[in-house]
Amino acid sequence: MGKSTWAADSIVIAITALGDLGGRDPVTRAGARAGDLLAVAGRLGRSAGGLALLEAAVPAEEFAGLVASHRRPDPPYAAGPEAAALGATSMIDISDGLVSDLNHVAKASGVLIDVETARLPDDPQLRSAGAALGADWLRWVLAGGEDHALAATFPPETRLPGHWLVIGAVRPGRGVTVDSVPADGLAGWRHFL
Repeated sequence: MGKSTWAADSIVIAITALGDLGGRDPVTRAGARAGDLLAVAGRLGRSAGGLALLEAAVPAEEFAGLVASHRRPDPPYAAGPEAAALGATSMIDISDGLVSDLNHVAKASGVLIDVETARLPDDPQLRSAGAALGADWLRWVLAGGEDHALAATFPPETRLPGHWLVIGAVRPGRGVTVDSVPADGLAGWRHFL
């Protein structure tokens, strides 16, 4: 018998949801173009921080927001259709980690995506949790998963609402860089190992 792709000691319930694009073409991973802006909607790294806190048995009340982010993600559902209406050229949810999921976009689009850490939002609670655990909070932002934020690329002239934060750019080339350095070693969740 071959390897199982899942296993559980308890009952697992899966739900499938279907929707309608309202006559629009889907925004896929394959449309990013050199010159596009890279932006995110939602909060990054909080689920990974919350998981690290739970695993270290740090008192949850001090970092309740991070633990809650891990236990009950709050995806920015409305941001997806909004991005499509704003002319997003590609889009992906951040479930496996920012760098890992951006690699899917870069590969499908045949481009290089550069994340600029100076543009990432500062999260004092995440930074404080990193200090308490002796962990790099920025690694949680770049490689942590299960935040279910959205990343999208937009033409450079696009005026984005405030809840979309520009964190980088699309360039000619291949792969993902962080501050122009290859993002090797920042892999997030990898399926089916």
